[in-house]
Amino acid sequence: MKLLTYEDFQIGRRFDLGPRKVSEDEIIAFAKKFDPQPFHLDPQSAHAQSVGGLIASGWHTCSIFMRMMCDGYILSTASQGSAGLDEVRWVKPVRPGDTLTGTAEVVGRRISSKRPGIGFVQFDYVMRNQNDEMVMLISGNGMVSVGMP
Repeated sequence: MKLLTYEDFQIGRRFDLGPRKVSEDEIIAFAKKFDPQPFHLDPQSAHAQSVGGLIASGWHTCSIFMRMMCDGYILSTASQGSAGLDEVRWVKPVRPGDTLTGTAEVVGRRISSKRPGIGFVQFDYVMRNQNDEMVMLISGNGMVSVGMP
C-alpha cells in the first residue's frame, strides 16, 4: 500500500475520524494513572457533582483523539511526527457513554526550509459528541515526507 505523502495533503482535505464510545471504566483507569483529580475518579465525589458527574480528563480526550487520527490516516501516512500543537481547547466535558467523532482538516502547508524532504501540514481538528456538540478543538502541525522513493 502506498503511503500518503506531503503532496496528498492539499488545503481543504478533510479526514473523518471515529466513532469511539467512552466508558466510565476507561475514564477512571486513565485518571488513576495520569490525572487523579476527583471529578475524573469518583462520580459521587463533591467535585464530580459540581460539574454534573464524572468527566474525562482533557488529556484522556486528547489521547482518544490521537488514536482516532492514527486509525483514520496517520498509520497510512509517511509521517515524520509532529512539530507540536498551537492550541488545545476542551470546549465541553466528555462523559461516560459519549460517542466521539472527529475531523482533521488541512488548513496550511509548507516545505521545510532546512529539510526539503519534509513538509509541514497544519491541521484544524474538531471532536464532537453524539449530540454533535463540540467537545475539543485543536490546531497543530504534522510533519510528512515529501514524495517517497
